[in-house]
Amino acid sequence: MKQHDAMYIDGSWRPAEGSGTIEVVNPADGQVIATVPAGSAQDVDTAVRAARAALPGWAATPPAERAARLAALRDQLAARAEEIAETVTAELGSPLAFSTMVHAGVPLAVCGSYAELAGTYAFEEKIGNSTVLHEPVGVVGAITPWNYPLHQVVAKVAPALAAGCTVVLKPAEDTPLVAQLFAECVDATRIPAGVFNLVTGLGPVAGQALAEHEGVDLVSFTGSTAVGKRIGALAGAAVKRVALELGGKSANVILPSADLPKAVAVGVANVMANSGQTCSAWTRMLVHKDRYAEAVELATAAAAKYVPGERVGPLVSARQRDRVRGYIEQGIAEGARVVAGGPQAPAGTGFYVTPTVFADVTPEMTIAQEEIFGPVLSILKYEDEDDAARIANDTVYGLAGAVWAGDDAEAVAFARRLDTGQVDINGGRFNPLAPFGGYKQSGVGRELGPHGLTEYLQTKSLQF
Repeated sequence: MKQHDAMYIDGSWRPAEGSGTIEVVNPADGQVIATVPAGSAQDVDTAVRAARAALPGWAATPPAERAARLAALRDQLAARAEEIAETVTAELGSPLAFSTMVHAGVPLAVCGSYAELAGTYAFEEKIGNSTVLHEPVGVVGAITPWNYPLHQVVAKVAPALAAGCTVVLKPAEDTPLVAQLFAECVDATRIPAGVFNLVTGLGPVAGQALAEHEGVDLVSFTGSTAVGKRIGALAGAAVKRVALELGGKSANVILPSADLPKAVAVGVANVMANSGQTCSAWTRMLVHKDRYAEAVELATAAAAKYVPGERVGPLVSARQRDRVRGYIEQGIAEGARVVAGGPQAPAGTGFYVTPTVFADVTPEMTIAQEEIFGPVLSILKYEDEDDAARIANDTVYGLAGAVWAGDDAEAVAFARRLDTGQVDINGGRFNPLAPFGGYKQSGVGRELGPHGLTEYLQTKSLQF
């Protein structure tokens, strides 16, 4: 077991003010693998003060130099990619192949994109007789989730640094180890002391202290909608900006003209990825009534390939496992039909949930309305395209989704009817430059690409 006794503040590793610790558990076997300091409000204050002191110098650093430092950070992450993947597998439970490809690979692309954007972004523009300046918003409090523990760190820290902001990061308490590794990578670059700071701790203590600290100018949070509302309220009391990436209940709409076997196979894979712990997962599959039985049969067969401990890892904690199983039991109680999986525990140890597919799901059921955050798919039928659009939009969320059709034009026409921030057309590929964020209760603001950089800027107009 590794015992980490320090946090990264003002360019050095220093012990926490208090003596509390957080145990990090390997969800594959339930064993404690490490401890990290449980940071206090005092630790947060020290980190924020360091970030404020470093802000003027970093904000005045030429964008080309900021770009060079981000490129160096990307190189450090690349050099330690194998260690990153192994660390995420140990603390999150993700299969190593997925950790290598996604948890270690995607942050490299995102960090690299901001290294390029920092050097090319138009931080000044002319509008009529005005020069408009896009300046850093200030000190950023970044609070990240456990499900993509490095990607979410990079998706916040990289654009903030590119914009000229300084950062205090509070990672999720379930998966803090890769954030410490990230801090080591920052330390190995020439990013000045105080520009990036790391405080590990519990959400109600360190997270709340960061969100309400008067020295923080913007809070960027990814997590549940309930916590996002709390952070929004804390920030609103100080008229402080927020960027919130919250929950989702995304619809995978398969139109009658679509390649049904492909759409179903990709849809099931999407839900099972990362053990279903993805806010943008297409957890509702919508199929026309005439092809519904075939889709259920295809999904049942596809789900059988996702064996716990092989293609599907455990959930992050016993708490999360029990929560997901509770949703499965509730789906059964409300009349949905289990065609794959169920609430029973798979063989072996660890916080596993059997990948589950429900048929005969109706829009008002709990499993069709609430974010489950586990390997659970609900298949719903629709009468026509108007009915499909109504069902797809009938949740409080609007984060992502997918549309499948015989040609892209037909799929795009339907996608325009969806109240959601991102839609994949006929299996569209991930784009690290495309804006990501939600409508409705899925959040405020956007991450990734130039839109993500804009979140960390404020605007000043000079008239001549």
